[in-house]
Amino acid sequence: MPRARLLIGPLLRRVVGTRATVWVETSAPAVVTVRTADGAAGTAPTFSAYDHHYAIVVVAGLTPDSATSYELLIDDEVAWPVPESGFPASVIRTRAADDRDQPVTLIFGSCRETTQHATARKLPPDALDAYARRLIADPGRAARPDLLVLLGDQVYADVTSPTVRRLLKRRRRRPKEAPATQVVSFDEYTKLYLESWRDPEIRWLLSTVPSVMIFDDHEIIDDWNTSADWRADMRQQPWWAERIRSGLASYWVYQHLGNLAPDEIAADPLYAKVSAAEDATSVLQEFGERVDTEADVAHDTERWRAVQYQWSYALDLGRTRLVMLDNRSSRVLDPGNRAMLPPGEWSWFLDRAHGVYDHLVVGASLPWLLPPGIHHVEAWNERLADSRRPWVARLSEQVRRALDLEHWASFSRSFEALGELFARLGSGTPGRPGDRVGAGPAYAPPASISVLGGDVHHSYVARVRFPDPAVRTPVHQLTCSPIHNQVPAAIRPLMTLGWSPGPAAATRALARSAGVRRPAVRWKRLAGPYFGNAVATLTHRGRSAEVMIEGTTSDGRLRTVAQRRLTDAA
Repeated sequence: MPRARLLIGPLLRRVVGTRATVWVETSAPAVVTVRTADGAAGTAPTFSAYDHHYAIVVVAGLTPDSATSYELLIDDEVAWPVPESGFPASVIRTRAADDRDQPVTLIFGSCRETTQHATARKLPPDALDAYARRLIADPGRAARPDLLVLLGDQVYADVTSPTVRRLLKRRRRRPKEAPATQVVSFDEYTKLYLESWRDPEIRWLLSTVPSVMIFDDHEIIDDWNTSADWRADMRQQPWWAERIRSGLASYWVYQHLGNLAPDEIAADPLYAKVSAAEDATSVLQEFGERVDTEADVAHDTERWRAVQYQWSYALDLGRTRLVMLDNRSSRVLDPGNRAMLPPGEWSWFLDRAHGVYDHLVVGASLPWLLPPGIHHVEAWNERLADSRRPWVARLSEQVRRALDLEHWASFSRSFEALGELFARLGSGTPGRPGDRVGAGPAYAPPASISVLGGDVHHSYVARVRFPDPAVRTPVHQLTCSPIHNQVPAAIRPLMTLGWSPGPAAATRALARSAGVRRPAVRWKRLAGPYFGNAVATLTHRGRSAEVMIEGTTSDGRLRTVAQRRLTDAA
């Protein structure tokens, strides 16, 4: 048997205290070891599924408040770093044992098509590539962020590169049984990650900056779980069953497993099954199918708690709490009862949103706040889609799909509930889950609340205005998208006009004509919209917060396109 090689990775995923997790894919079964220059180490055997091989190594014994280089060995042979790469050493950086006074820096963005798409259509330079090149040129410790937050569409299952399309053409013996240019099987999904994460600059960046991720629709298919009718229609496709189970299983392997802290990995029942199996293919097949089926009972709190695998997660960095929400797989899609999160997961979110921290960051693939003119159109469409007149509901469903009207605005109960939660937190009276606004004991409100979003292929900063003057915490929508994609030029004026008072008033009147109430919160654009490829940086120092959005220039560099202080604290 040939020696195992490193195919993808190492990906440095989570650094928690004196431990870190490192994810890899190898070409054959192997034992993977990570050891640092200061003596910390970890070892794990690979697990196998679909004839692919993976390991997630927990490195223990790291020194607090340090940055140490590391190497990765496969069966005792050094596989990383690659000597001829010319890149700086990959390092694991830890925070102080008591990191409450340390700054926290998050970089974030969404929607990154592989750079190989440039051979099919011309895209502006990749913002994450540009960010990596800047770090490579200045690898000093102070320049490195604490966490890279990827907000969806890390790969595109339905928009593939010429390289992947050639592969699919060779495989599609019966084209009618599967889309000619879209991936369906788990093995085809692996080609997307191989293509994207073996980009040299991206590979180095992911090896040295911890990262967390959440999916959006294109990891599965455009408009995934738009509505109950959409789900029913997709299930009529002969290839859909394999697509959804392969998409969810590959997401768990390549993205979600690394989102978990070491103790969470050890407690994950799926990881226990996968790592114990000689061949985990059937385990992941059953998992992918079961998780999608469980979404059908998302509205039932007790059944959801009993069965549902949860993709949402939370973590703390110093005095910053990040809660990442699944906006896709577990939506409640019952007409008249739509919700972005099922009741059981919403309850979990409320528990994580309450706590002792200075800054709350809610990550979601879809922006909570859209341009007002677009928000009112989505709210109008949701109301008509629930019409008792079949022809109105049917036509509204067609419009919902055609125009992608499936953001928080089109799940009005969830939109309003999120605003009410922020009002409770920001007024210093968070109460308990289910309490009315203003109920509960007083406490010190957070210094800032930031909602990160992507998906919409333009970037902006907006601030919420609450009707209650007791809400003292500034709440912002921070949207950064795309990292490497583009919005059609014809759509850009519509997105810009969505922020203008006139069009917003007109669409608000349209929504009111359908009986939609005015949103409980209002919001104002502070920066943007910016339509180029971009990456954003959110920085917390003490009780101050600041965001910077950087776009790419034609020569692949980054330039600042927006910078805003989010708090009044110095």
